[in-house]
Amino acid sequence: MAKSSPILLPRMVALLEELGENLRLARLRRRLSSAQVAERAGMGRSTLHKIEQGQPGVGMGQYLNVLQVYGLEYDLLFLAKDDVLGRKLQDAQISVRRRAPKKRPMPWNEKE
Repeated sequence: MAKSSPILLPRMVALLEELGENLRLARLRRRLSSAQVAERAGMGRSTLHKIEQGQPGVGMGQYLNVLQVYGLEYDLLFLAKDDVLGRKLQDAQISVRRRAPKKRPMPWNEKE
């Protein structure tokens, strides 16, 4: 039984296709054949072709293997590193007190 591909919005499909094209161009700039990259990444040429086409059914680990062949694996760490929207949302939820809390006597300082 074949695995089903995830259903993606058209703009997400376009992003995957652009990523695939970027990986294909990286391979061509390095003057590597698809057979060489597939062998070094431990996958078949058909899987590499699916990656370069931007098909959504390919696992993230396969993408990482291809990036490693190109020496670009650490570029993955830049994803979501500068999360401007997330930081703004986080800052919006920080409550600021108008005054300092009242001091409570410590249990060992209480007078009986």
